[in-house]
Amino acid sequence: MKKALIIVDVQNDFCEGGSLAVPHGSEVVQKINQLQDSSEFEIVVATQDYHPQNHKSFSSNNNGTKIGDLIQLGKTQQVMWPDHCVQGTEGANLHPLLAKSKIEKIFQKGTNPNVDSYSGFFDNDRTSSTGLGEWLTQQGVQSVVVVGLALDYCVKATALDAVKFGFKTEVRLDCTRAVNLSPGDDQKAVKELKDMQVINVI
Repeated sequence: MKKALIIVDVQNDFCEGGSLAVPHGSEVVQKINQLQDSSEFEIVVATQDYHPQNHKSFSSNNNGTKIGDLIQLGKTQQVMWPDHCVQGTEGANLHPLLAKSKIEKIFQKGTNPNVDSYSGFFDNDRTSSTGLGEWLTQQGVQSVVVVGLALDYCVKATALDAVKFGFKTEVRLDCTRAVNLSPGDDQKAVKELKDMQVINVI
C-alpha cells in the first residue's frame, strides 16, 4: 500500500511572526521533518495557501467586516481573515526550516479571489479542484497522513476530503496546531475527524 505524507500550509504567515500566526505553529516543523526522514512514506507533497491581494476572504477587502466575522460569499459562508499568504510575498513561502528536498509537488490553493480553499483538494464551494486527489491516485497512493496548519481549518478540511477520495486517512495531532478562533475548535475538529473515519487521530 503506497503511503503519502500531505504537509498542509506550513508557511511563514501561519507561524510565529506571521500575519495569521497559529499559536505554536512553528513547533510542527521539526516533527514534520522527522516524519519526512522516516521510511514510512513513498511520497511527500505539500499544499500552499496562495491568495491574490484582492481575495474576498480578507477583511480588508470587505468594508465594515472584522477579522472573525462570518459572511456569505456565493454558495459558502466565509470567515474573515487578515491578509495572509499573498502571492509573491515572504509570508506565502514555506517555513524556512521545513525540509523541502523530499517534497515532490506543491499544490497551491486559494488562488481564486472569489472563494477560499481550506482543503488541499478543493475550493470551499467544491467547484474547483487543486489536482491533488487526482495526482495522488495516479501515483497509486492508497493511504495518506495529513499534518500541518491549522488543525481546525485546513488540516481538517484536507483530511475529510482525503476520506471522500477513498484514501485511508490519518491525522497526526503532534504534527498540527489549531487556530482556535473560538475556544474548543480544536476538540470539535478532532471529534469531526473521528466521526468521519479518520484514523489514529491521537
